Amino acid sequence: QVQLVESGGGSVQVGGSLRLSCAASGSSFSINVMAWYRQPPGNQRELVASITSGGSTNYADSVKGRFTISRDNAKNTMYLQMNSLKPEDTAVYYCNALIGRFSNSYWGQGTQVTVSS
Repeated sequence: QVQLVESGGGSVQVGGSLRLSCAASGSSFSINVMAWYRQPPGNQRELVASITSGGSTNYADSVKGRFTISRDNAKNTMYLQMNSLKPEDTAVYYCNALIGRFSNSYWGQGTQVTVSS
């Protein structure tokens, strides 16, 4: 059974930094694209950043220049370095992975990030 476990969320003041991690386990198939999504209070889930197995990245305009996504394929782990955090970054952050030949989608349980002024 595939499991994605996020860690690293918490509370931080405006301008601060956090690093999220997402560890994938339970699959013998290749992990294709990994991504971070977030869901602010009262809003829909949105894509924050994604990274392919080859390292190609994509970012939402709202986080470009502040967030950096990376992954360690040997450890099946993805990271999100978040700098210069703003109150509007407050959300539950979810890890997503597309795994295997048919790119089956899996989600983590989410981790709360709260940015206060």
